[in-house]
Amino acid sequence: MPMVSARLLVLALLAGSAGVSAMAQSAPAAPPAETVRDGLRDFDFEIGTWATEVRVLRNPLSGKPPVWAEYRGTSLVRSLMDGRANSVELSVAGPAGKIEGISLRLYDPGARRWSLNFASLRDGALTPPVIGGFGADGRGVFYGDDKLGERPVRVRFVITQVSAGEAHFEQAFSADGGATWEVNWIAVDRRTD
Repeated sequence: MPMVSARLLVLALLAGSAGVSAMAQSAPAAPPAETVRDGLRDFDFEIGTWATEVRVLRNPLSGKPPVWAEYRGTSLVRSLMDGRANSVELSVAGPAGKIEGISLRLYDPGARRWSLNFASLRDGALTPPVIGGFGADGRGVFYGDDKLGERPVRVRFVITQVSAGEAHFEQAFSADGGATWEVNWIAVDRRTD
C-alpha cells in the first residue's frame, strides 16, 4: 500500500505540474512595462574629441546688423561619475581672438534633467546654468536666465545630434521673456576620434 500511495503522489504531482505548465503556456503574456526615459545617457554620443567651428554674434540684441566672429579649434568631452556628469573643454581661436572654457554638465535623476554650467577661462566667471533635457527626437533644449551687461535675458541652448560624427549647438537670447529669440552662438562639432 505505501508503494501505491507513493506512485499516486508522484502521478498527482506530475499531473499538477503539467497542468500548471499548460496554464502558463496558454495564459496571455503581460504587456511589457512602459520604459520611462530617464535621460542619464543623453550625452553619451558626445564623449570624445571633436573639431569645433564656432560663430559668435559680437553685437547680440543690439538692433544693428549682425556682426559675426568665427573660430576653429577643439572640444574634448569626458564622462564623469558613471555618466551622471560630463565635462567639455573648449579651445577655439580666430581673427577676433581666443575662446577657452569649461562646461560642467550635471544630471539630476529626480527631475530627469541636466544643468549645463559654463565657465570662461578669460575671466574665470561661471555663467548661470541652463536646465533641460533631450526629447525622444534626440534634440536637447535647455533654458536659463542671465544678463547681457546689466540687461536681464532669457537663454535658450539647443543641442542636436546630426549623426554619430556631427553635433550642432545653438544659443539664443531673448529680451522679452522668450517671445522672440536671437541666435548668438552657433557651433558645429565633427568627431575626430
